Amino acid sequence: MIILSVICILPALVLGCAHLQNPPEEIDNICQIFRQNRDWYKSAYRSSRKWSVSIPVLMAIVHQESKFKAEAKPPRTTCFCFLPGPRPSSAYGYSQAVDETWEKYKSATGNWGADRDNFADAIDFIGWYCDLSYSISGIAQNDAYNLYLAYHEGHNGFNRGTYYKKSWLKRVAGKVQNRAGIYSSQLASCENEFEKPRPCCLWPF
Repeated sequence: MIILSVICILPALVLGCAHLQNPPEEIDNICQIFRQNRDWYKSAYRSSRKWSVSIPVLMAIVHQESKFKAEAKPPRTTCFCFLPGPRPSSAYGYSQAVDETWEKYKSATGNWGADRDNFADAIDFIGWYCDLSYSISGIAQNDAYNLYLAYHEGHNGFNRGTYYKKSWLKRVAGKVQNRAGIYSSQLASCENEFEKPRPCCLWPF
């Protein structure tokens, strides 16, 4: 009976993890990222065209949030200095989106089957959120520095200037901005290697 149960459960576990991918070997080089995961370029390209946010900005945010780890989560807090405690938020996946904001994304886009550990869904989420930052907070769609501040603080927090006294966060936003610039230079040298999706396939049905 035990063996039979294992045989029945194992395929479900394998299928459940089949869509997860290992992080790229060279996360600091966007050309190598896309060479290793060519479908990621197509997903990033679709999100970029759909939401008018450049691929380097989208990818720089993923780099900062999860280092391209599909199942990334915030580290646990500690209790009594040594016992593992709860995680500080429900952030999960490539985009580190929290439960509430992810549900808003699915409702707004109709992408009800979206998963945070699916790269295509996560990069689309980031594009959607940056587009909201443009609409709600007036941030230019390729302003990586302020887009990241709004991504971290939320639009209400950004509009209130909650980041002004967070020097650490402004340093991180600067890193995202620098990363986007590096990625932009790198992508310019290799983008012709990757097949762009046909125009008819840019928008989800």
